[in-house]
Amino acid sequence: MHRFPHLRQDAAASLVVFLVAVPLCLGVAVASGAPAELGLITGIVGGLVTGLLPGSSLQVSGPAAGLTVLVYQAVDSYGLPALGVIVLAAGLLQLAMGALRLGRWFRAMSLSVIEGMLAGIGLVLIAGQLYAAAGLEAPAGGVDKLLGLPGAAADALAGRETLASLAVAAGTVLVMVLWRRLPGPAGAVPGALAAVLLATAVTAAFAVPVATVEVRGLFDSVQPPGTDTLGVLTDVGVLGTIVAFALIASAESLFSAAAVDRLHTGPRTRYNRELMAQGAGNTVCGLLGALPMTAVIVRSSANVQAGARTKASRVLHGVWLLLFAALLPSVLALIPLPALAGILIHAGWKLIPFRGLVTLWRGQRGEALVLVVTAVSIVAVNMFEGVLIGLALSVVKTAWESSKVKLEVTDKGAGPVQVHLSGNATFLRLPKILDTLESLPQDRPVELDLTALHHLDHACSTALSHWAERHSGTDTPPVRLTTR
Repeated sequence: MHRFPHLRQDAAASLVVFLVAVPLCLGVAVASGAPAELGLITGIVGGLVTGLLPGSSLQVSGPAAGLTVLVYQAVDSYGLPALGVIVLAAGLLQLAMGALRLGRWFRAMSLSVIEGMLAGIGLVLIAGQLYAAAGLEAPAGGVDKLLGLPGAAADALAGRETLASLAVAAGTVLVMVLWRRLPGPAGAVPGALAAVLLATAVTAAFAVPVATVEVRGLFDSVQPPGTDTLGVLTDVGVLGTIVAFALIASAESLFSAAAVDRLHTGPRTRYNRELMAQGAGNTVCGLLGALPMTAVIVRSSANVQAGARTKASRVLHGVWLLLFAALLPSVLALIPLPALAGILIHAGWKLIPFRGLVTLWRGQRGEALVLVVTAVSIVAVNMFEGVLIGLALSVVKTAWESSKVKLEVTDKGAGPVQVHLSGNATFLRLPKILDTLESLPQDRPVELDLTALHHLDHACSTALSHWAERHSGTDTPPVRLTTR
């Protein structure tokens, strides 16, 4: 006990995290188009591999709802056997980024882009799982999912089995929403676990006609990538997916680390080491043919709130997942799929920052626009391109805001016209600058003072020189430029 002074607190916390993780691991795997056991394998690796490595002491890793849409697209496009290769390559890329000490740069990513990414994922996740809740096949694209919902609702209301499936999903969401309000020990039980247990008990007791989880067995689900699957690495789309996996998983993990650090007073996250720990975990997941992992804020916050003190809690949670998957696989076959869909609908809803968007709109509409455009782009196009669009818009917004320039024109009616420029003169403000300069009287000398400019980019400098040459006619003295 002297060697593990906090073992009692960590063991208790690990059980709580385990109970939170089980339904989420299963739900994310099924929603990703993969066997349910692969979600458990990723959770086990997150505990036993990433959990042992340095970086963040209380952050818990596993399959995350935030990558569900991207994983589903990858499995749908390239097949399940290729998933291991993609995750393996993404893990190696994360290891390289950590070794190059790039982890801290993820802290500079725009919060609006991250929240927009999560909101877009949440929208697509909810739309897709609404079909799963009714036992229907979901369309492939995000827009098609949303546009097809009215027709899917009509189909669901017309059938007895689809109505039963919807009822189970709706009941699961309702239990999760209301469970935390229960007083006493019952409220301490994770809502997702309680909802799945209740849904399983009700469907079994009343023989409700709903689909349940297909069980393949833990070891049968492990599919290490073979040499024949390495050929997918020549596909440009696969390479883009690898980069998307690595960047999005890293951003989500390190963003989660910053949030978790605010929840406790223990050691702070070492970002480069945490990035390498995530990379090591994803490398192992890839070798096992499992789902990609990230640090998960739901499990991490549950770990902190349950009283965890050291990394032993997250390692033990991986042990409990391993024992559960190895010793009780038949239990999985009893879990109704609509219940897992309900869990992910609830998770998707929590990914959408409704309150944050309202606050941003009131105070910083530019940031709110970045958030909305990122989310809409992910729904309309795909995850990777949607995030790139959000990042590009964020850069443009920042450049526009930082390139504020002030023009002061002083014309005393006689003598030269004095023009004073201050601030940052970039190509984004060039139309405004040239409009003002070209409106000056052509027959008057001009004194252009640039000494108060903090920055003058090449485009502006060239444009000002050309304007000065044009303005200086045969009867007009040359423009007098004053620079620092």
